[in-house]
Amino acid sequence: MNDVSKLTRKREASEGPAYAAPALEKGLDVLELLCRSESALSIKTIAQVLGRSVGELYRMVSCLVERGYLVNVDDKYHLSTKLFELAHINPPTHRLLTEAMPVMQKLSAELDQSCHLSVYATGRQMVVAKVDSPSGMGFSVRVGAELDVLVSASGRVLLAFQDQVTQRQRIAESEARQPEQADPQIEIVLDTIRERGFESSPSVQVRGLYAVAFPIGDTSGHAIAALTVPFAERIDLAQRRSIDSIERHLGESAHEITSRTGGLVT
Repeated sequence: MNDVSKLTRKREASEGPAYAAPALEKGLDVLELLCRSESALSIKTIAQVLGRSVGELYRMVSCLVERGYLVNVDDKYHLSTKLFELAHINPPTHRLLTEAMPVMQKLSAELDQSCHLSVYATGRQMVVAKVDSPSGMGFSVRVGAELDVLVSASGRVLLAFQDQVTQRQRIAESEARQPEQADPQIEIVLDTIRERGFESSPSVQVRGLYAVAFPIGDTSGHAIAALTVPFAERIDLAQRRSIDSIERHLGESAHEITSRTGGLVT
């Protein structure tokens, strides 16, 4: 064992497994609170919600403003777009979006339907990319929207194509976030989706909507994202797309994105 390894082990043994970082924790608390808030908050409100004093948060909030993470308008603070921008600079996310967007645009044009790409995020899923229907008619979700996991086609796909440990952890996280959506049969449902290779079912959230979702796989075949078409049927067209057609085109697009990002195509 070299001297550096000995020194590192000695330091880890003396300091223990956990390292406290109070200032960092305060900053993350502020950012997480404002992420969940639908409106700007005063520093007094932030302090009250977090159970801290205005004094101990003032310098932290000022630093976040100076670094461009927060915006101060009329003594109330809200998030800037910096976190969103940083998330998309991240190489895995950037690669996924770079490869997915042209495929999604082609898919949307072929089907005259919107499509979106979502990723799992601790008990929920977040939309990271979307393409609207070329005709301007149909159902779509906005980029950055948070969607439920257990009751949506895309969410169940993100659960189904995981190893057993990850799947159970994500189910628990999703149930903790939305206890009313817990389903004792969820593992059976997910097994069925995995065997079929995708999810295709009427929406349980929006009447008259039909959702089809396929996984975007990594090198192990696990879902890193879900590609979804929320199918809203156009009753004014003589030649309308069938569900089978949606499934076929969406499956081909999901496989193409998986292949482009180096994932395992099953």
